Amino acid sequence: MGIGHVMRCLALAEELLERGLAVVLVTDLVGVPWAEEQVRRRGIVVRPPSPGETVWDAVAAVGPIAVVVDSYLLGDEVYVALKASWPLLALVDGDPRGRAADIYLDQNLGAEDSAGPLPDGTRFLGGLDYAQQRRDIVKQRPAAPKIAADEHDPLSVLAFFGGTDAYGVAPRVARLVAASGLPCALTVVAATTALAEQIEAVEPAPGQTVKVIGPTDDLPALVAEADLVLSAAGTSAWELFCLGAAVGFVCVADNQAAAYTRMGKEGLAVGVATLAELEGDDAGVRPRLRELFGDVRLRERLRAACWAKVDGRGPARVADALLVDPAG
Repeated sequence: MGIGHVMRCLALAEELLERGLAVVLVTDLVGVPWAEEQVRRRGIVVRPPSPGETVWDAVAAVGPIAVVVDSYLLGDEVYVALKASWPLLALVDGDPRGRAADIYLDQNLGAEDSAGPLPDGTRFLGGLDYAQQRRDIVKQRPAAPKIAADEHDPLSVLAFFGGTDAYGVAPRVARLVAASGLPCALTVVAATTALAEQIEAVEPAPGQTVKVIGPTDDLPALVAEADLVLSAAGTSAWELFCLGAAVGFVCVADNQAAAYTRMGKEGLAVGVATLAELEGDDAGVRPRLRELFGDVRLRERLRAACWAKVDGRGPARVADALLVDPAG
């Protein structure tokens, strides 16, 4: 559920493929062509569960040497059944809440300090050292963070809000930027045609341009080129950190709230808005936006701090743990 889950699975899959293993993705990607293409060109087999087939049955049909689960939807009993049959790594975001596994991976900011009591014989991999970065991302990682002299005039701003943008954030942010009157060249990634039409209807202020594009494989290069990125505070945040981006985040879901708050407190990003603020009174949002657009030294500090947090080697560290000895 969510393209971010697919992307972090792909990052680990790339590492496993590089080590000579075959990878099968047990999921249903129908309806998200961009994600389907990302999987296809890596040579990964997709096997959707058949009607009436359990997850265990679908996995058993593959005959794996190990299983990785990344889901918000599967019940605890599925994890128990899988772990009883194969070494199991479970990706979690916060409390595993009773899900059984041999290895728990929480790649979120500060997770290394938040592991609660876990069953005996299990391992916990926590924090941004284990953030899953696709190789497309790592290839664009700069040798050093961008500085003020590297920025464009007017400011180059990229906005994107996930592979589906289920809450329709992109048009709202485009309208917010236009209403601010802040000079910039804004590029907005529209997840759907309907969202693209809404963005195209936004009237830019003097000194602004607004360009709309669809989902693209070139996103890492666009991020690397931009002076400022506006994005959702989800799993793609760690990709932006790896690229050394100066980011203003929008918190679009409850499970993003903790990271959204912590990133601001630690000086890693600016929390521009919550979804509630975008839907209601955005008066408090405007000063944050002005600060982010107007303070070049702030952007320099954000880039340096983020770049130092995620080095792109997370997939190798997780693959080592999964393949060498899942039980530790």
